[in-house]
Amino acid sequence: MIAIVGGGIAGLAAARRLQSRGVEARVFEASEQVGGLAATRETAGDPIEKFYHHLSASEETIVDVLEELGLGDDLRWPIGKNAYYVDGTVHPMDKPWEILAFPHMSLYDTFRLAMLTQEIDVRGGVPSFDTYENLEDFEDVPIEEFLVDHTTRGVYEQFFEPLLEAKFGERMDDVSAAWLLGRIKFRGERDLLRGEPLGYLDGGFGRLLDAMVEDVGRDVIETGTRVTEIHRGDDGVAGVTVEREDGSETLDADGVVVAAMPNVLEDLTGYECDITFQGTVCSIVSMDRSLTDTYWLNIADDAPFGALIEHTNFISEKRYGGEHLLYVPKYVQSRDDEVWQMSDEEVRDHWLSGIEDLFPEFDRSHVNWVETFRNPRTAPVYERGYLDMVIPYDLAGEGHEGVYYAGMASRAQYPERSLNGGIVAGYEAADAATDAE
Repeated sequence: MIAIVGGGIAGLAAARRLQSRGVEARVFEASEQVGGLAATRETAGDPIEKFYHHLSASEETIVDVLEELGLGDDLRWPIGKNAYYVDGTVHPMDKPWEILAFPHMSLYDTFRLAMLTQEIDVRGGVPSFDTYENLEDFEDVPIEEFLVDHTTRGVYEQFFEPLLEAKFGERMDDVSAAWLLGRIKFRGERDLLRGEPLGYLDGGFGRLLDAMVEDVGRDVIETGTRVTEIHRGDDGVAGVTVEREDGSETLDADGVVVAAMPNVLEDLTGYECDITFQGTVCSIVSMDRSLTDTYWLNIADDAPFGALIEHTNFISEKRYGGEHLLYVPKYVQSRDDEVWQMSDEEVRDHWLSGIEDLFPEFDRSHVNWVETFRNPRTAPVYERGYLDMVIPYDLAGEGHEGVYYAGMASRAQYPERSLNGGIVAGYEAADAATDAE
């Protein structure tokens, strides 16, 4: 039996892959609900993820899994409309003419930005189409230095700097240019006449989790159960100790897949990961009408949040019983952050005051409910040298034979953490476990 630590999508994927290879697997989830960051909250209609999710066109493994589980026909690719809020105005940023009309950059700025997003290097006046092929070439390049060199100072200051500050806060200057280039590749193809198609599953990604649980078997998944110790024998892993509400038990195991954050791996093995993670305070605001007509609104003005993500401008409010659902997120670099320290009621008032400042016509009487979710480790800080810090899928080379890693610090979650990356990491760890036998 291989014990899987963590019942998020990576842990379920690892169990599924192991079973397909004839290996017994058991999943142990410390919380009372599987799904990790993809866990859901009820609405007046379909459930919705507690933290926003969608797919990009480059994410192929999760599409294959949906097909295998009979959900492929329920995957939709609507356009996720993007805009930029600057100086009291919402500027659409999907179609080429909308980007060209953005008043805070010159025509030359927008040209250089467009060339970068198409991965064309026009420095020196001769277009090059292979400059950005190898991300490792830019791993140690500061992102500001890269953007000023490969676009313009105006593109950096007027377009990227507010986005970077919203995503990475005080750590923005540490971010690698390789991350940005990887993210450009990750986002996939755009429809020049409409914008970027993004994937979403009818009924929410909770349906995928449910299907994976059924596929793996509910009898091999334990929630409310924490793995507290890995026991070693002469040939590697010999067993694990699990802790439940009614006490502890030691189980025989031939290996362990840790599908959790690096701190869990460190607690169990002593393996130290130097990747820094940031947390998120994310609220869902239910309203009786739309705030804007945009799905993803980046905020360049002084506001308590860096973006407003209006889910029901992407997926119809009819699926949610008429509720208009808005995500209001903020990344935090420390639990000392002011917003992290707030009560849920204080967060609610903080967000709604911020929305009122940006949209004077907004009326709180249109709010049905606000629910806030917190997680101290939702995303890595993709700093320079990041790829040297990722945790290998097979930790035998690090002195931990029989231990495998499928958490967010794996290579599959670069350049952006995603549901697809979780599945890939789970598969890779399971493959390493079975190949080692």
